Amino acid sequence: MAVKMIEMDLELQNTISGPPMSSTQLYQNACSNDTITIQSWEKIWLANIKANKEKYGNFSDHSIGKFFGEYDKRPVIIAGSGPSLKENIKDMKDTQGIPILSCLHNYHYFEDNEVKPFAYVSLDAGDITVEEISEGGSKTPEEYLESTKDKKLFCFIGTSPKLLNSWRGEVYFFNAPVPSAPYMAEVEKMEKFNTYVSNGGNVLGACMYIAKGFMGANPIIFTGADFCFSYTKKFHAWDSKYDKSLGYVMKAVDIFGNKRLTWQSYYNFKCWFDWVSCNINGLYINSSEGGCLGSYSEGNIEQIKQMPLNQVVRQYSFYRELEDQAKNPKTDVKKLLF
Repeated sequence: MAVKMIEMDLELQNTISGPPMSSTQLYQNACSNDTITIQSWEKIWLANIKANKEKYGNFSDHSIGKFFGEYDKRPVIIAGSGPSLKENIKDMKDTQGIPILSCLHNYHYFEDNEVKPFAYVSLDAGDITVEEISEGGSKTPEEYLESTKDKKLFCFIGTSPKLLNSWRGEVYFFNAPVPSAPYMAEVEKMEKFNTYVSNGGNVLGACMYIAKGFMGANPIIFTGADFCFSYTKKFHAWDSKYDKSLGYVMKAVDIFGNKRLTWQSYYNFKCWFDWVSCNINGLYINSSEGGCLGSYSEGNIEQIKQMPLNQVVRQYSFYRELEDQAKNPKTDVKKLLF
């Protein structure tokens, strides 16, 4: 197959009033894989919950509820692991005090780039989460694990015990709703733990729910929320095993109007976030600077504002440029912001 490389000026699509489908259809798309997910993971979740409870005792004694209202009416950045993260990682090193909640998969990338989130979040029940802490990083797995000793991990009670045994920092738990009455009944037999985090089946969804639902954040600022491969078919901001074989893919339109390769499951995740932005009050800003969040062939939905991260950070911090004039009126500086 011939490949031709060209340079392109990327411009955002026009804005549309909402998704070109009903809210019901959007939500049905988001949930279309629920049944197979439950069938594949239910026994693993229950086994993990039992093992984790044996180690930690009551989950309620180690609940993320301890951070309720932590960022009341403040902006919070939530960081996914999409390839666009490479474009604005430099701006995440200093967010001028805006806190970050990050998917655990970013751990090595943030460590290597001196980005310090408030906490990492894990939803996956598989042992692969341990490997993903260091995959693509510049240090050894042991070096990364040793560096977790002063970090916080917010995790699903069904998280892999192997991950929790490897993590050396603080651990806080949440429960997750699963549309299976038998499963929910089995969980409640072990412990009634109603600190639920709705998530759309993906860890970035858990980041958003924790930030907005428990910490009180507004607006929610997305980074690394691509839900598709990059133009060069990269799945993350670093080299990963997913780059070698894309498997069965579909095409979706990105925020610039270009078609991108993605997986059906990841397109479903995107639909969930779009549904949330259209139905749950709040401000949503996509600072991924790429990807498919909020985009359709008709345009980008108005419920999710598309804005570069450095501009978002500046709008919350440009007042600091007057600090000298505020604290030292006799300064020689004579600056006006507008």
